[in-house]
Amino acid sequence: MGVEKIANGTLTLGDLRSDPKRHRKESLIRSLFKAAATLSVVVSLLIVVALVGPAFEFITSVDPSALWTNGWFPRRGAFDVRTIFVGTMLVTGIAFVVGAPLGLGVAVYLSEFARPKARRILKPSLEVLAGIPSVVFGYFALTWISPHIVNRFFPGSSNFNLLAAGIAVGLLITPLIASVAEDALRSVPLHLREASYGLGAHKRTTTMKVVFPAAISGIMAAFIVGLSRAIGETMVVAIASGASGGSLLQLDPRQPGQTMTAAMASLAAGTDQVKGADLAFPSLFFVGFLLFVITFALNLGSARLVRKYRRSY
Repeated sequence: MGVEKIANGTLTLGDLRSDPKRHRKESLIRSLFKAAATLSVVVSLLIVVALVGPAFEFITSVDPSALWTNGWFPRRGAFDVRTIFVGTMLVTGIAFVVGAPLGLGVAVYLSEFARPKARRILKPSLEVLAGIPSVVFGYFALTWISPHIVNRFFPGSSNFNLLAAGIAVGLLITPLIASVAEDALRSVPLHLREASYGLGAHKRTTTMKVVFPAAISGIMAAFIVGLSRAIGETMVVAIASGASGGSLLQLDPRQPGQTMTAAMASLAAGTDQVKGADLAFPSLFFVGFLLFVITFALNLGSARLVRKYRRSY
């Protein structure tokens, strides 16, 4: 009908208007998406509000000397945040040393070197690895990584140690880093590769000198996401690190230790387990607020880095 009107020159302004029914559907979909986005912001604000009050109560009520002791033992009134912060950084650093090169290597292989058949097999396998529950990695660290790797190559290590937990967390974040980095590598326009090949460059040179620099913003974002995931991991450290009730301040990853998330899980393992010092329960919110600040700073930093190094083609 529209084609006949155009041919006859009888097309009116009303014919150009969209279908009211279709317009209502699009408005409904737009409203639903807007509500979902608004809900995410509201939930984030509610989390902050829930953390700030008890955290402020804790920091204003605690004796300053309790924040500078030799360990984290909240039920005894020892709230040395340095202990669990150092444990978090040790596990995160070890995990990043393990997961970053592995994840990036997998991403480069899948994006640039793997044949289509190999990619069809390896890509789903990577996604399956990403879906394994973290508690499985925790018991894997306790029963295999610790006795067969840590105790063998690092004599004097405890059966429960931060090193085994860090290695397991590194394996845990490898699929995440690989997936995000591979998406960044595959988004590099094909004509850049073809131009490099046309100049006589080999695949390795093209990958390292052309594709990798072009995807650097996405690769950095993958690393930041992996770091955030490692900082927030709980079950692996709670199972493999060995420090359930508390931890002394120490820098040796071969020994038991505790991270911020594991400290919260250990202290709040049950309502009866939070008994002890009067400020033991508010300390959970204080540690949670610190974790929120750290991850929020990482996200802001990653956004700035991505904008700084992003390239448009």
